[in-house]
Amino acid sequence: MQRVTEARVSVEDRLVGEIKHGSVVLVGVAPGDVAAHAAWLADKVANLRIFNDVEGKMNHSLLDVGGAALVVSQFTLYGDARKGRRPSFVHAAAGPEAKDLYEAVARSLAGLGVPATTGEFGADMQVHLVNDGPVTILLDSDKTF
Repeated sequence: MQRVTEARVSVEDRLVGEIKHGSVVLVGVAPGDVAAHAAWLADKVANLRIFNDVEGKMNHSLLDVGGAALVVSQFTLYGDARKGRRPSFVHAAAGPEAKDLYEAVARSLAGLGVPATTGEFGADMQVHLVNDGPVTILLDSDKTF
């Protein structure tokens, strides 16, 4: 997730999602991920205190600042480049499974009161954002790092 002052995603020069102040959430799905993982991620994104208070300390959450979320599917997060010169994506979930969980993240965020918009699953997207800080936080429902 990245803290942003603005972000938008386009497909073939067509705007499909846009937010102002908030977070861009790049979502990778692994085989075996379930709805509980999507709910965990949404709760973490909505409540993680990565926005500055009046003293410049990260004490406010996305909910506290009234920010929005732009949720973008990104299977390349599961790219494994340890061998050879071309990454392997065998650890990324297949399309239908990944799409369901990606959409569940956006729905869960909305259910928590965070305005959420998405990119277009499976499309070649252009993501434009202004990373605020920069602040980028890695979240993993399996807590492997």
